[in-house]
Amino acid sequence: MDDIFTKVREGNAFHVRVWLDNTENDLNQGDDHRFSLLHWAAKEGHTSICDMLIQRGARVNATNMGDDTALHLACSQGRRDIVLMLLHNKANINAINEHGNTPLHYACFWGHDQIAEDLVNNGAMVPMANKYDETPLDKAKPYLAKMLKERASIMGQDLQKIPFKDRSWLGYKTRSRDALLSRHQGIDISQLTMVTHMVNTHSGEVWRGLWQDNDIVAKVLSLRECTVRNSRDFQEEFPRLRIFNHQNILPVLACCNQPPNLVVISQFMPYGSLFNVLHGETGIVVDQNQALRFAIDIAKGMEFLHSMEPMIPNLLLTSKHVMIDEDLAKINVDDPKYRSPDGTIAGIDEDLTARINMADYKFSFHEKGKLHAPAWMAPEALQKKPEDINVRSADMWSFAILLFELETREVPFADLTPMEIGMKVALEGLRISIPPGISTHISKLLKICMNEDPGKRPRFDMIIPILEKMKQTS
Repeated sequence: MDDIFTKVREGNAFHVRVWLDNTENDLNQGDDHRFSLLHWAAKEGHTSICDMLIQRGARVNATNMGDDTALHLACSQGRRDIVLMLLHNKANINAINEHGNTPLHYACFWGHDQIAEDLVNNGAMVPMANKYDETPLDKAKPYLAKMLKERASIMGQDLQKIPFKDRSWLGYKTRSRDALLSRHQGIDISQLTMVTHMVNTHSGEVWRGLWQDNDIVAKVLSLRECTVRNSRDFQEEFPRLRIFNHQNILPVLACCNQPPNLVVISQFMPYGSLFNVLHGETGIVVDQNQALRFAIDIAKGMEFLHSMEPMIPNLLLTSKHVMIDEDLAKINVDDPKYRSPDGTIAGIDEDLTARINMADYKFSFHEKGKLHAPAWMAPEALQKKPEDINVRSADMWSFAILLFELETREVPFADLTPMEIGMKVALEGLRISIPPGISTHISKLLKICMNEDPGKRPRFDMIIPILEKMKQTS
């Protein structure tokens, strides 16, 4: 297929959709000037492609080399329908580029009156000055400036000029990603710089390191002996873990297949796993609203994985296999909720995303017959052979345990060893007990998702609307 950036600029929605359906294609990659696909679609006015990209998880506030967001480009080109779409999807309305210009500066300069009014109605700051001490009103024709000034006053804005302030040092901008990252598959282990040994797990040694100037996590699989067959199976299985086209999936970036070392490489997440966030000391407050946001993220990721044919086997859903991503691109630093007394960014918890970690996949040749997280496993998954299990139903049970964990902040069956948990869940009917403090809606959902009959458990596409409705009313 031709260059995807060309197809987006041309507005070829069919080719873009086909390209997005290939899980190894990264929709947040940038071209040589760090224009993302969404930048180009917004600039050229291709509404359907913009919508497609946003629905697939394109970062709305990613910046190019000039620090322009997609909203800057849509405003400069007069693409009102795309401007409204971006605003609806939490675009940073007062984002500043390298010249200090906001999207409103561009709408005023190019005379897009309706867009300028839309921006002010949605909170764009009229008195924000750029590097050259010009406000959007200075860029507008007199009649537009008068109208916007009146509108801003009605909206309660203080019209005193806000001088330009360089915020680049805060590091809140997120550039579109280096397109080369998603094109690597097998790499030489000498290209990795192992910096810090993080932990030894049952599946291998985990290191934090650097690759291509990116923070990465490298997991060296623990094997008694790395045979030629192991190496071959590893090479066949790992490409399916490179899922770059969904915002709630954390892909495997690359691997090193150099026996005796089999290494899985993924992006470093500062907050670690959801288990760490819920039960560790990260300082993140997981309130009811945040818990529902995480649950929705995980359900969307699982819905996507369940839509794949064939499905990826051997991927157990637990809070240890869900990573928390801090997407600073979502932050509007001009919003008062982000301001702390010392001038630094605060209150970012709302901008955390849960992503299912594909690096926690269990390779077919690795730890055969061993179960390390029975607390999250469905009873039938502990009783039957893998080929006799309805994986989609078993995953729904695991999600219910995870939802219980989000709601209660409790480690399921924390007082028992993994072996005791496995035996009691499989043979003695041990189940989590739903405490009285949980809302009736969550309680009902847990019972539905943990139906003893696997065939009566819902699908993820059925529970996502329920969770979203709960979030709206919480």
